[in-house]
Amino acid sequence: MAHGPNPSPQPKESVRQILGALHAERLKTMDPAALKINIDQRATLVATADRAGFVKAGDLAAPFTLPEVDGGQLELDALLAKGPVVLIFFRFAGCPACNLALPYYQRNLAPALKDPGATLIAVSPQVPERLVDIKRRHDFDFAVASDLGNALGRRFGILYSFDEASKAAAIARGSSIGEVTGAGTWELPMPTVVVIGQDRRVRFADVSPDWMVRTEAEPVIEAVRGLTLASAAE
Repeated sequence: MAHGPNPSPQPKESVRQILGALHAERLKTMDPAALKINIDQRATLVATADRAGFVKAGDLAAPFTLPEVDGGQLELDALLAKGPVVLIFFRFAGCPACNLALPYYQRNLAPALKDPGATLIAVSPQVPERLVDIKRRHDFDFAVASDLGNALGRRFGILYSFDEASKAAAIARGSSIGEVTGAGTWELPMPTVVVIGQDRRVRFADVSPDWMVRTEAEPVIEAVRGLTLASAAE
């Protein structure tokens, strides 16, 4: 019996392609002046980021507690008793890129973390009563937590402030980012993924000054697998 050629494997979903499509759509539909402010701010952040100050592999993560948007507290040491912790820092519930990136992680990262017993937490400085919206909108099965006062983001060296053009544009639209998040400042975290091992050592860290660039799922999965394989060999 003759058989046709084997079907080609389906390409893996890529957050880079997803956000690239968002940027392409903006090029066609967004007001050019507003788009330029957005692009210029991102370019400035890439050019001026203090990469030496970013959280990095080998750092020791001090204990922290974050409020989860559905109630309760997420304590690092209690979570590490069960397995590694994966933190995904994002900007705020209404951020368009975040509303594409976090569902990507729901599809491509969260399922792979279940067997190793890792805890996935999406983290934003937005206050819980406003941040809960993004969890409800996408029905996330992972935790979403508030980094109140940007305390953890500051410790990890991943915060940025709006430049003057971005501030003016936000005020012209009727609100500051501090009002949107409830944090009262112009600071937000750069998109960041941090994997913390059960010894509280950071085993993987990826910080993107450009919020339209996010970490792919695969290197995060590999980092967690490496931790669990090392634990099994002990």
